Amino acid sequence: MTQSSRDRTPAGDGTAPGGVSPHDVETAERVLLKGRLSVEGRLVQASNATLYCSIEWEGHQAACVYKPVAGERPLWDFPDGTLADREVAAYAVSEAMGWSLIPPTVHRDGPYGPGMVQLWVEPDPDIDLVALSRSDDDAIRRMAVFDAVVNNADRKIGHLLPPGDAHVYGCDHGVCFSVEYKLRTVLWQWRGKNLTDEALKALARVEKSMREGALRDRLAGLLTAEEIDATRRRVELMLKHRIHPYPPEDWPAIPWPPL
Repeated sequence: MTQSSRDRTPAGDGTAPGGVSPHDVETAERVLLKGRLSVEGRLVQASNATLYCSIEWEGHQAACVYKPVAGERPLWDFPDGTLADREVAAYAVSEAMGWSLIPPTVHRDGPYGPGMVQLWVEPDPDIDLVALSRSDDDAIRRMAVFDAVVNNADRKIGHLLPPGDAHVYGCDHGVCFSVEYKLRTVLWQWRGKNLTDEALKALARVEKSMREGALRDRLAGLLTAEEIDATRRRVELMLKHRIHPYPPEDWPAIPWPPL
């Protein structure tokens, strides 16, 4: 799924007019958890049921994406009914890193049952996503580090959401956190290169949060114990070797289609 542009003008940070900013995480999470969810349409290009919704709570209004568990298509390499939990887990890791790479995301009940609800971020239509994905942009490099941590098996170009304020968000993290190494991404330009000091500090924050229990507790119930331990090991390996990982030898390195 791509949070593709609709006939609206973003407010510079990806917020629709009158909406909730993705930078206001506390407000966004409350609106997403407590708001009245109204389905307005379906993103037909998505492989799983992905519904475009409006949401309102105590005067706050926003657009969001709702992916009910009931609409998840079975996959051969991920357990059935777990994609929404993985999306929320990816958001938790993003917040622990301190980079806010994923729009505020929650798990809640909706018109078609429980599922993932994520704040809509409107990308700047003037930004060339292909050129951005191939660039040395700091925001894209952060995304590459994040993807390595969560073992993202599907980082397509269209999953990048640059709202035009120098920040880049990512969407579609349902196929992350496999115990097996399945990193598949269009962002391989830093493979084997030294991690930045900024990245090492973000990884250290995740490692500390896992060790002290805050992130581990947040991931419990979303992932299996084996998946949580595998995430911790990936972080520890990156801190030990201090380089961006290489593509897997027995797994396609780039998703298809890459867009």
